[in-house]
Amino acid sequence: MPDKAIIYSKKDHIATIRLNRPKVNQELVQELMQACENVNDDEDIYVMVITGSDRVFCTGGEGDLKQACRPAKVVASIEKPVIAAINGDAFGSGLEIALACDIRIASAKARFALPQVAQGQIPGDGGTQRLPRIIGRGKALEMLMTAATITAAEALEIGLVSKVVPPDALDTEAQKLAETVAAKGPLALRYLKEAILKGMDMTLEQGLRLEADLYFLLHTTSDRTEGVKSYLEKRTPKYKGK
Repeated sequence: MPDKAIIYSKKDHIATIRLNRPKVNQELVQELMQACENVNDDEDIYVMVITGSDRVFCTGGEGDLKQACRPAKVVASIEKPVIAAINGDAFGSGLEIALACDIRIASAKARFALPQVAQGQIPGDGGTQRLPRIIGRGKALEMLMTAATITAAEALEIGLVSKVVPPDALDTEAQKLAETVAAKGPLALRYLKEAILKGMDMTLEQGLRLEADLYFLLHTTSDRTEGVKSYLEKRTPKYKGK
């Protein structure tokens, strides 16, 4: 049996998806869709990490990928926090997948590019929309229009990634970050993500109303009660996602 396109694992409320193909293909998209559905449906998962294998994160599409196959859209549909651990080249569709994640950390050897314009195309899985929201319009236009490849250090400087670590430390750092996030209230994390992502497309007044609605909704949950109780009792909270 051929190797699976992705390797999926779960431990201590953290799901890990390892992209096991250097390029996006139909098989990878289908397996990624199923894994992301599992993450969304599994109440025992609080955080997801997505990374690559063999020193490559993902270097774009291959073959005759159908327009409907949009892996970044699939990753963006996850309601829980998603961390990208970028261990190598993230080009084209690969970078679009990383842009759909909430937090990005990278190996010092990672490189980044959206080179579609050099091929007479434009990104089709969110690159033109997510990149400027993350690094700003000017830098995004420069990166897209020149089809430039940038280093991990440059990505850190422009805010494309939040941390750069030695290659052999990436998995450990991603796991530590995931554990730190997973220790927080899972419902609060989901509402926080919803407030930020939806609020960015709203006016300030609309965003404030959304925040208030989600804030009061959390007051009806057992997790909120446990959070307050554990704080007063000076102990580690035991959240259940309810």
